[in-house]
Amino acid sequence: MHRLAPNLKLRIDRIDLMLASALAAVVVSYSLGYRLDWSQIETKPAEAEAAVPVAAIAPAPQAPATGLIVARKVGTGTSAAQTAWRPDAREEAWEVMAQELSRLASHHQGRVAIYLTDLKDGKSWSFHPDDLFPSASLIKVPIMVCVFYAIQDGRLALSEKLTLRRHNRVGGSGSLKWSPDGTRRSVRDLLQLMISESDNTATNLVIEALGLGYIQQQFPKMGLLYTGIYKEGMSLNGSRVAHENYTTAREMNMLMEKIYRGQLVDKPSSMLMLDILRHKKAVASRLAKGLPAGWEIAHKTGLLRHACHDSAVFLTPNGDYAMTVLTGQNGSYKIAKDFISRLGRVTFRHYGGYPYYYAKAYPRRRQFALR
Repeated sequence: MHRLAPNLKLRIDRIDLMLASALAAVVVSYSLGYRLDWSQIETKPAEAEAAVPVAAIAPAPQAPATGLIVARKVGTGTSAAQTAWRPDAREEAWEVMAQELSRLASHHQGRVAIYLTDLKDGKSWSFHPDDLFPSASLIKVPIMVCVFYAIQDGRLALSEKLTLRRHNRVGGSGSLKWSPDGTRRSVRDLLQLMISESDNTATNLVIEALGLGYIQQQFPKMGLLYTGIYKEGMSLNGSRVAHENYTTAREMNMLMEKIYRGQLVDKPSSMLMLDILRHKKAVASRLAKGLPAGWEIAHKTGLLRHACHDSAVFLTPNGDYAMTVLTGQNGSYKIAKDFISRLGRVTFRHYGGYPYYYAKAYPRRRQFALR
């Protein structure tokens, strides 16, 4: 028993040493483990940024400026929708143009009606579009359409020649009135005179060949409900007449648009009518005044009984459009013509191209120009 005591004491010392070592190892391991976990959480900013893929932090491509919601990807596929309504540049430019037209129309000393149609996307703007105005020489456009209906019906031919008589001769616009009795002109020539010179004698010859009743029957086929034609309405009398030829900006613009789209009579007839309307006038006035280089205009003007009008199709490099301006109760024809020209120039700036013309015209609106 006495001999075993030193061995037992040695064993106890070894056990104490092992327990102490184990406890020390636990403390060290725990301490080391805790430090490793902390280092994983508390990563340096530069290391964290390097760990995120470039594609994840790069901004998503912006959608076109059409007022759509743009989403930006974050992290590993989650998305944060950012509502970013941005106005469409063309829509804003159209609104600015419309406001300018409305402002000018509201300040004109007389009656005004305007109808404007973008022939590419079909959008339109109007100012008193259904008010009735004396049609003046604008009535010659539906008369021309009636000639092509008569050709389709076999009543007339473009090459057919009509003879000028004394009772056909009338004053006002046109050169045919100076021709001697018995002069023979083809229907095609008479149409050109009727539109390009607004020749009243040529118009009388055409009406006589067709018959006023036939012409009146064709108007509804064109979609004309308020535009009418009467014998008294064709009078050049400057005062009021018993039965006036009335029209509206909406109907005249619709007629020009149908001609442009090849929808009146048939496409070949519409294209020939458009070509006749495009024939260059002797003096550029109203909507044709100041026409930008490279543009074309197909139009008909009217001037009678204090009414001054222009109805046109513009053929431009930046999109075609139709515009009709009717004015009435004008104190001066010159003021009315200049007013119509100013309206035309507003549209020239809009369709002249982005961003140069529009930004130049409206320096405070540069943010609406296309980028």
